[in-house]
Amino acid sequence: MLRRAAPTASAFCRRAFSASPSPSSTAAATAAAASSAVNSILLRSLKEHYLEVSKMPPPPKTSPPKPFTIVQGSLDQPSGPVLRREYGDAGEEISISVGRLANILPADADSDSDGAGGDGAMSASISQLLLHVEISKPETGKSLQFLCGLYPDAVGIHSVCLLSKDAKSWEGNMASKGGGEYRGRIFQELDEKVRDALHLYIETRGINEKLFRFLQAWLYVKDHRNLIRWFKNVGSFISEPKP
Repeated sequence: MLRRAAPTASAFCRRAFSASPSPSSTAAATAAAASSAVNSILLRSLKEHYLEVSKMPPPPKTSPPKPFTIVQGSLDQPSGPVLRREYGDAGEEISISVGRLANILPADADSDSDGAGGDGAMSASISQLLLHVEISKPETGKSLQFLCGLYPDAVGIHSVCLLSKDAKSWEGNMASKGGGEYRGRIFQELDEKVRDALHLYIETRGINEKLFRFLQAWLYVKDHRNLIRWFKNVGSFISEPKP
């Protein structure tokens, strides 16, 4: 009976091993704890920056020069026209999209500009805007498109081309091997008189420095909304539990 009641050495070993965690489970628990700690730090940092950005003062409210009108919902779209208007007896439709000129310039091209201050002022890169102007006519399958730089006191054409309305975006394949549309010569290679005439062409349609103040404020608001949305989306992704 004594031999039956006393546990054997092998039984002690089995109980000991079953009671203590295995090396693999210990490592998994350590990794999970480390990951949770990192997530907590990141979420706290995201929240702090979200609150800081949300307190930034908005730019002064301004309206686009008439007869341009704001495209409804443009602030919430990733890309696309911001302003539209009609021009002339032919019923031309003019649409304008805007971005930062700094996005297509080398990193040191704006080295002579002052950066933003600590009071939430607009950064220097929003003082140089990139315009995509599309001019089309009813019942025609093509549109004349300009890529322009817009500044507080001037507007300059970087390139111009005539494209089918269903062609790829300006940022698409500019030199497709599949026989894509000819997009014209480099603007600076055109005759000076032609360049001057093209500048006059867009200026008579209201593409001038008067657009700058509104488009600068619009782009600032859009960037601000995108940043707020980004903080929220990243935080939600990190804090979501595993399925």
